[in-house]
Amino acid sequence: MKAIRPGIYPTMITPYDEATGKIDMDAVRSIVEFYVERGVDGIFAVCQSSEMFFLTEDERAALAAEVVRAAAGRVEVVVSGHVSDAIEDQIRELKRMQESGAAALVLVSNRLAAQDEDDDVLLENMNKILEAIPDATFGVYECPYPYKRLLTDKVLEAMAESGRFAFIKDTCCDAELIAHRVKVLAGRTGLFNANSATLLETLRAGADGFSGIMANLHPELYAWLFRNYKEQPEKADKLSAFLSLASGIERALYPTSAKYHMNKIGVPMSIKCRHQKEEQFHPLFRREIDDLITLEKVFGEEFKL
Repeated sequence: MKAIRPGIYPTMITPYDEATGKIDMDAVRSIVEFYVERGVDGIFAVCQSSEMFFLTEDERAALAAEVVRAAAGRVEVVVSGHVSDAIEDQIRELKRMQESGAAALVLVSNRLAAQDEDDDVLLENMNKILEAIPDATFGVYECPYPYKRLLTDKVLEAMAESGRFAFIKDTCCDAELIAHRVKVLAGRTGLFNANSATLLETLRAGADGFSGIMANLHPELYAWLFRNYKEQPEKADKLSAFLSLASGIERALYPTSAKYHMNKIGVPMSIKCRHQKEEQFHPLFRREIDDLITLEKVFGEEFKL
């Protein structure tokens, strides 16, 4: 199994061409540069932030390949992209994602078992995928859509014992539970918190990093926190408070809001999304993003990498 670099992994958004509605690969490359220049350690591509449930299989495969090419080994890239119900279809989708050369294939926990099925079903399906793709390193993402399936100790232990999993995107938003999970995993699998409010506490408890949507807006601040929280604990507390409060803006029609933010700071793209309409992006949301950018500049001066 290939180890995954600890640190900050933005959940990558998908830009679209305003006229055609197709994926804007020029903007994809610009987003990758935005991440790299601001000190991230990796990118989680073709995930829910990428609108993977609204992309065709060909689009998911092409997007993963382009992100890996654009990253050019400067940062890790992990990808998901399996959205079907049937495990056989998911295996086909994952094999196509593997062709991108990504460091890990991230399984979506709710794709492995239905909401009314128990962990035995999940583990049986997980093992089918591991057997079908024997040369891949895997991850797991507790994706909230279409339902959130949190990983139990039983599943975490099985993943760790398999020696095939290097990345977990944790969405439980519970610092105590994350600290417990760190102990269960005992360093055998990297655990990345998706929640800004609990991030600092969980880093201090041994979590491996952050993989959340707010790294689309100010990844350099998350990078500073990850690199400096041990040596500068008081400054880390201050920055953590800002990141926690700023994360509330994710309710402002994300990912449309993230595309608007990137436009405002010099990463041009359409704010078009496939599951949101531009008219839903209320003027108040725009004002909140504009105000956030003002604060980002203030904190960016104090917390430079």
